Amino acid sequence: MAHDMEQAKQPVSATLAGPYGHPLHPALVTVPIGAWVSSLVFDIGSRIVADPGFLNRGSLWLIAIGVVGALAAALVGALDLLAIPAGTPAFRTGLTHMSLNLAVTAAYVGGFFWRRPATAGPVAIGPLVLSAAALVVLAVSGYLGGKLAYRYGVRVAAESTQAEGYRSAP
Repeated sequence: MAHDMEQAKQPVSATLAGPYGHPLHPALVTVPIGAWVSSLVFDIGSRIVADPGFLNRGSLWLIAIGVVGALAAALVGALDLLAIPAGTPAFRTGLTHMSLNLAVTAAYVGGFFWRRPATAGPVAIGPLVLSAAALVVLAVSGYLGGKLAYRYGVRVAAESTQAEGYRSAP
């Protein structure tokens, strides 16, 4: 079991997934999360302001940026998943996390094409509801990602390494 835990802390490829103690996946996920949350804010705003076209177009761009960011995060996240021993609760959690994220990304790809081309009017209620529902699923997936890092310690430095930060200077 100790070997399994140490294996999940090491990168499969430090070049692609980030070195030990500095995984890239948590940094990359901020792009789709930020873009998609902002797109929902733009969607809601487009239903409030007098001239909604710029918010409608902005939301479309934010969804596209989020999809590209999600694909980058997924590639690096898949490498992190490969470091987790199969058949463990951490691996099953990782598979669920990945599956939910792929479903969210697919929903945003579908939503992108549903709302194209962006109109001068407000975002239609259907695409707005799809974005809101996708964000709810993304929040559940984010909870599972936090569980992987903070409960199971996937790609987190070992406690012996962490202890270096708490030693008093001579």
